Amino acid sequence: MPELPEVEAARALIEARGLHREIAAVDDRDGYVCRPHAPGEIAAALVGRPLTAARRIGKSMWCETDGGEGPSLGLHLGMAGRIVIDDHYAGDPEGDQGASGYAGHPDPAFSANPQWARFTIEFADGGTLLLFDKRRLGRAVLDPSLDALGPDALEVGRAEFVARVGQGAAPLKARIMDQGVIAGVGNLLADETLWQAGLSPLRPAGDLDADELAHLWRVLRASTRRAIKRGGVHTGDLIEHRRRGRVCPRCGTELVRATVGGRTTWWCPQDQPGPAAR
Repeated sequence: MPELPEVEAARALIEARGLHREIAAVDDRDGYVCRPHAPGEIAAALVGRPLTAARRIGKSMWCETDGGEGPSLGLHLGMAGRIVIDDHYAGDPEGDQGASGYAGHPDPAFSANPQWARFTIEFADGGTLLLFDKRRLGRAVLDPSLDALGPDALEVGRAEFVARVGQGAAPLKARIMDQGVIAGVGNLLADETLWQAGLSPLRPAGDLDADELAHLWRVLRASTRRAIKRGGVHTGDLIEHRRRGRVCPRCGTELVRATVGGRTTWWCPQDQPGPAAR
């Protein structure tokens, strides 16, 4: 699933190339992607308006229209969605664009499958914004609700992070992936951050002291910014080693795999000692 870095790349692309262009037409016929809206409902709300701002909290992205006076358009990348604007794209969680940027279509098969364009905006100047999604798990929705989200993982202050994360008996990884606690941390970013911080994903969140939580806050911000700069969370230093039989790239210890918070988790038992080993 796309995580904060991928969604931020998509948001930045919309901000750079999709704003202040009058919307001439909208293809919202995919009733599953555009649920609960009926075909034509999103089009009726957006045609004639410009997108005027691209916003994000965690993994949730939306575009304002008419300077915030019109309806907002929520866009979710699902498991493998991309935002494409005038042949520039962003938001590829599988990483096939590499770390070099978000322009063009590197995969001819991708370009040759127009049925993967699940939602399309046509601009009056002739350009297009598309939600491409092979798996059809993305979403386009008017006025999305953000009430259940905690503060953005990249923007939350240290004191608020410490107060929100450092409580309860849930494993630390599950706690930082709870979107109501902190928004934007997914499975890969959680593993990368906890490895960088030297903290076990199994430790109860409420067991960390203030200094450890402050350290985790700093590392999370650094890991997230690094992933954005490199081109996605898949570029993390640990990520390519998250396989059976692979070792920690820092100390050479064989990595451990388990399910934490319902997600496949990898960590180094040497560098990230668990509760009983501290």
